[in-house]
Amino acid sequence: MRVLVAMSGGVDSSVAAAVLAEAGHDVVGATLKLWGGVSDSGCCSVADVDDARRVAEQLGLDHHVFNFTDAFEESVVTPYVADHAAGRTPNPCIECNRSIKFGMLLDRTTRLGFDALATGHHARVVGRRDGVGGDAGWGDGVRGDGLTLRRGTDKKKDQSYVLSMLSERDLARVIFPVGELTKAEVRGRAAAVGLRTADKPDSQDVCFIHSGRGRRDFLADRIELHGAELVEAGSGDVVGRVPVVELVTVGQRRGLGVAVDGRRRYALHVDVPARRITVGRSEEAVCRHVAVDRITWVGAGLARGDRAFGQTSAHGSATPCTWEGDAVAFDEPQALVAPGQTVALYDAGDPDAVLGAATATGSAPA
Repeated sequence: MRVLVAMSGGVDSSVAAAVLAEAGHDVVGATLKLWGGVSDSGCCSVADVDDARRVAEQLGLDHHVFNFTDAFEESVVTPYVADHAAGRTPNPCIECNRSIKFGMLLDRTTRLGFDALATGHHARVVGRRDGVGGDAGWGDGVRGDGLTLRRGTDKKKDQSYVLSMLSERDLARVIFPVGELTKAEVRGRAAAVGLRTADKPDSQDVCFIHSGRGRRDFLADRIELHGAELVEAGSGDVVGRVPVVELVTVGQRRGLGVAVDGRRRYALHVDVPARRITVGRSEEAVCRHVAVDRITWVGAGLARGDRAFGQTSAHGSATPCTWEGDAVAFDEPQALVAPGQTVALYDAGDPDAVLGAATATGSAPA
């Protein structure tokens, strides 16, 4: 099978390429140039591109760099800034997966005649693939009926949440070679082969935000930032101020610098136009009901009233809920979900299986 491997310069994608090459597949590496500005983290730095190139060279693979900077700016960076300006909390990694890695790159993979696209994500695709590496070929007629996206074997490194927007058709065209491995096994394989990325730390930051400048400086270059009042829920009393309302997230406690009656306050609602943040006690910063839009399904999807597990952050836990068509109703109170964040839905009878994803538009305190 001819496979294009998205090589970010990290250990996971390096081992993904190595595993496929060892299995005898025709493997070519590709690294995406996504950000034209200054970067020192994630998959956008010069060092990461160089690491990917050297790993490919070590494995005897051809390696290419695809320049997607304009598309990344349009599909990821511009919406990221717009969300902050509107008081939402964006998830740029999910948007990058949606529009770039499993959008443009997947389309290019097809056009270049590859049978599949592989990445280093910790997730698994389970089921029968029609048309991938078989007589039917791979292209417009590819099918993925019955394919499921499942959590990676290493639950601590599981990345199914950030892939939850993928469809069965997408799953029929992608491979996650390290999904069955723990992180320790990935690093062990990298060390055994002598890959330069074997001990490389995982990236933790938004790739286009320079660690020396941070979100505030990044946003200040693109939009006007504003201070805001902190207003106590219920009484309406002004209890403090923040210097930049555009940086405050619903559910946030740190950085607000306010306590009433000796108790810290949480952001319950962010109103950028009014320059006002409503704050409340910890017991007020919870919800049961999350309104959503931008709904996608892996397969057929849920009907109103169906049961599922919902997960509201990459490292959070999936908890029982009911699908209401345009909202998710949790059985138990959850931390407030900021508008703009993804709610991933998992099968009620098989909580490792992803059903789909939606974007939160709001969550009312329980």
